[in-house]
Amino acid sequence: MTRWRVKSSPTYKGPFDLAPEHVLAAMRRYKTAKKKPTSVALDERTLKELKALATHQGIPYQVLMRVFILRGIESMKQAS
Repeated sequence: MTRWRVKSSPTYKGPFDLAPEHVLAAMRRYKTAKKKPTSVALDERTLKELKALATHQGIPYQVLMRVFILRGIESMKQAS
């Protein structure tokens, strides 16, 4: 099994700011949808970085994680 890294992707552009419309779309898309709680183990450094990014964007870090996951799924669908 080969490992896939985001930074090795040709579409990776480095640091970015999330467009407000992406955040709002993700929040609206799942606001009323039933969600199933999951657990993701993250190291402390990653969690701190995630929370700092979320604070910079002015959104909760859980929403930011959801946005990242949804964008990743959309990218993988487009790539295949």
